[in-house]
Amino acid sequence: MTALLDVAGLEVAFGRAKAVHGVSFALHAGERLGLVGESGSGKSTTVLALMGLIRPPGRVAGAASLDGVDLLALAPAAMRRMRAARIALVPQGAMNALNPVLTCGAQLLDLMEAHGALPPRTARHGWMEGVLGRVGLVPSVARMFPHQLSGGMKQRVCIAMATALRPAVILADEPTSALDVVVQRQVLRTLRDAQADLPGGGGIVLVGHDMGLMAQFATTIGVMYAGRLVEIGPVRDLFADPRHPYTRLLIASLPSFASRHRFRGIPGLAPSLRDPPPGCPFHPRCPVAGPVCAVDEPADTVATDGRRVRCHYPERAADAA
Repeated sequence: MTALLDVAGLEVAFGRAKAVHGVSFALHAGERLGLVGESGSGKSTTVLALMGLIRPPGRVAGAASLDGVDLLALAPAAMRRMRAARIALVPQGAMNALNPVLTCGAQLLDLMEAHGALPPRTARHGWMEGVLGRVGLVPSVARMFPHQLSGGMKQRVCIAMATALRPAVILADEPTSALDVVVQRQVLRTLRDAQADLPGGGGIVLVGHDMGLMAQFATTIGVMYAGRLVEIGPVRDLFADPRHPYTRLLIASLPSFASRHRFRGIPGLAPSLRDPPPGCPFHPRCPVAGPVCAVDEPADTVATDGRRVRCHYPERAADAA
């Protein structure tokens, strides 16, 4: 099956600090890929690099093919034409993303005008009603300013803007941060409904920290650590059989109704990106590390069932789970 978005060897560096290191994945039509990991693991940087939003001194390398076009090789003007039209971003913190002195409707029309797709004046009311209605908002929201909306409504406006031009891929960078659990579920349901309305089902990359939310939303999960994609696979398989120790520890942090146990965090801290430890970057915190882990960085290995993992001892993580 041909991928909507094919990312190969993505690298992002800021001076000596390598924020993203050799990330590769494919996103297919109808798929929802969740990127999880601790803060500083490279999730948001990956999304910003795909949108062409990394500015100097940041350096981006690798390839990211969308519709046969390498996004990372596009000139700034060409990338502006691709944004929102073929690949769109739902940013973290909708209050900061929306213009506080323009109504939500004016911002939607600005987006359409920038891409030469402004509806005729006589048809704008119906068009606006349809765009807002698809994300569960009433037409009167078009006349409101961002500060007049709740956090969940602002996020829905951002989703409406991201889907107005029916792009192939939506990148959602922690769209549920700072929202309560009820609104989080509503926002994710809105994203899922918006995806179903895209041509061919579209594809979504969702960045987040909450493994519980990811389990409910994503079809595929990629676990990131120290800028690396350390494990990726279908959500059910990954939860049932985690093959990287870091994945197992993230899953173990979830509360359970089946058993009572004391919550324990992952020992230690994430490594410095400027001066990472030798070998596997997770080995100082890993409960199953062996001598080779402190010397050689594990390769990105593909198992016979298609699961990918960067670990010298994936069977030890599976046995511990």
